[in-house]
Amino acid sequence: MTATLAGVLTHLQSEEINTRNSELKQLQTNVRNMDVLHRSASIFQNNMLICLISFIPVVGPIFGYYALYNTGLYIAAESLAHVPPVPPILVILVLFIYPFTWLEFLAYSTALSESFLLIWRTMKGKGTKELANAGILILICATLLALGAVIEAILI
Repeated sequence: MTATLAGVLTHLQSEEINTRNSELKQLQTNVRNMDVLHRSASIFQNNMLICLISFIPVVGPIFGYYALYNTGLYIAAESLAHVPPVPPILVILVLFIYPFTWLEFLAYSTALSESFLLIWRTMKGKGTKELANAGILILICATLLALGAVIEAILI
């Protein structure tokens, strides 16, 4: 959440706002043109990839924080492209009305936390046991993200 807030609060130049907003509009158009099943699958695939990479020790947190920060930048760009501009912090707060936002952040937080636990437990000689925990957590995150993707696809 902190990384996303940092992205939302980052000052963007008008050129970057326009570029990011244009990219986002194209993605939104592509997703809206899909039926609900394909839309759900596409959302799930994207979110699950980010989540799985976030589980990887050392690399995962760097990637995960970057992905969340980048998400914040896109939220800021979209909100600032409106006439009149909408405060980006308001937009991110409104997103938390939707259950898919909570489900996604819960899954990403779980993945990032487990990445650190994998490092810690491996240093303590308990890495194999933690791998089993990671497998269970991956299944839980997949379930959360699948549910979130269906909800998001229906609400889009």
